[in-house]
Amino acid sequence: MANEKTDPADRGLNMKKLLFVCLGNICRSPAAEGVMKTLVAKNNLSDKIYIDSCGTSSNHEGEQADPRMRTHATQRGYNLESIARGFREKDFEEFDYILTMDDSNYSNILALDKSKEYGEKVIPMTKFCKNINAKDVPDPYYGGTDGFEHVLDILEDACENFLTKVKGEL
Repeated sequence: MANEKTDPADRGLNMKKLLFVCLGNICRSPAAEGVMKTLVAKNNLSDKIYIDSCGTSSNHEGEQADPRMRTHATQRGYNLESIARGFREKDFEEFDYILTMDDSNYSNILALDKSKEYGEKVIPMTKFCKNINAKDVPDPYYGGTDGFEHVLDILEDACENFLTKVKGEL
């Protein structure tokens, strides 16, 4: 699939660069990455939008997405091929949007912005939900099947609406 993991600075200058962030980068943010990549490809925008994901913690660095999330995503037609990584300071400069899954991720990313110049790039993912009323994208890691499905429902809603915003900027 398009948008293989390369340094976003190496991508085209006119590309919009999106970074999805959760805690460990094994459930929610890789799912958001997979959902958005699929939507971008369906809209023939893979050459205009670069998508990546990361975690505020690097505890799972180098791991694939959680097998349960991969299973649920695959059942909906999404391929989660990302490898977990932690947030890097240079991500502030390299990405146009940094989308967080919950209040903790949001606060943690803002705390890393020592210069306080990138706050406008950091946005809660659920801000873009229109059909689902969700304060956060809940972490399904310790829950059951319903939690993974609920996360995908939220992400589909938010990603679809966020893509409409980004398309307006291209």
